[in-house]
Amino acid sequence: MKAVLCRAFGPPSVLRVEDVPSPRPGAGRIVIATRACGVNFPDTLIIQGRYQFKPDFPFSPGGEVAGVVKELGEGVTGLRIGDRVIAATTHGGYAEEVVAEASRTIPMPEGMDFESAAAFVLTYGTSHHALKDRARLQPGETLLVLGAAGGVGLAAVELGKLMGARVIAAASSPDKLAVCRAHGADEVIDYAREDLRARIKELTEGRGVDVVYDPVGGDYSEPALRGMAWNGRFLVVGFAAGAIPSLPLNLPLLKGCAVVGVFWGGFTRNEPERNRENLAELGRWAAAGELRPHVSARYPLERAADALQALMDRQVRGKVVLVTDAARP
Repeated sequence: MKAVLCRAFGPPSVLRVEDVPSPRPGAGRIVIATRACGVNFPDTLIIQGRYQFKPDFPFSPGGEVAGVVKELGEGVTGLRIGDRVIAATTHGGYAEEVVAEASRTIPMPEGMDFESAAAFVLTYGTSHHALKDRARLQPGETLLVLGAAGGVGLAAVELGKLMGARVIAAASSPDKLAVCRAHGADEVIDYAREDLRARIKELTEGRGVDVVYDPVGGDYSEPALRGMAWNGRFLVVGFAAGAIPSLPLNLPLLKGCAVVGVFWGGFTRNEPERNRENLAELGRWAAAGELRPHVSARYPLERAADALQALMDRQVRGKVVLVTDAARP
């Protein structure tokens, strides 16, 4: 089979497509014949040695796949060969076949295609866990989403609306904000041209926002924190801007707000039953047409480096996915 391999840490240009033996599943695991794989920000970190997990070389990046069950490992129940599934894998997904834990695999929602399915689990799983479990977002509250046109950001916009919040989407260009509007944002902020803190104050009539969803970090975190309402929750999701901000801790004290970490991967491992419940809820919403993964570009495995570079250059709206030969006509 073909796989995109990382043999040394570095930029996307270090990746190569090679022929490797097909994997075999261990106990509690399955082999999936990959049809599509989501391209996500953690993939850019893992190939540079900057992620929480550092696989042994050589490895394939890719943390979420959609495909067909090819082989079952010992003890696997509830899945059959030929089932259409989505799986969270941490790494290994940029390949024609991948091993996944059965416990982190779910059936594809009815009516969903492979490309949309590959853009579903990580982004919606992260944002759902953030808003439901960590922020406990309530109907009628105001949610500010930074980096709102990205994968997790756009998922947060959709989920915030579905959960009854007023959603303010912040992004860096008019075309990105148009995508946010199309996915349900009530208000938008162009923080490349507008003062973020001043616009938050204007849009909330000085009250501030109840929840901030921040996958960006960098220079935007502090003004967003300053725009919190009393009893607000500031969600630390990631640092796509590259810089990890140092926040003044007097602000949570003065505002009576909480700074809350969001690590969906850790949640899936430490609370697997609650994660399965969350994924089942997301699956029901997707099957009902209430969630719409936005896939803005598709690349073959051979162009995985191009897909990752586009993500690092912040050219992506929603998600990009890799597709295997089996998925192409």
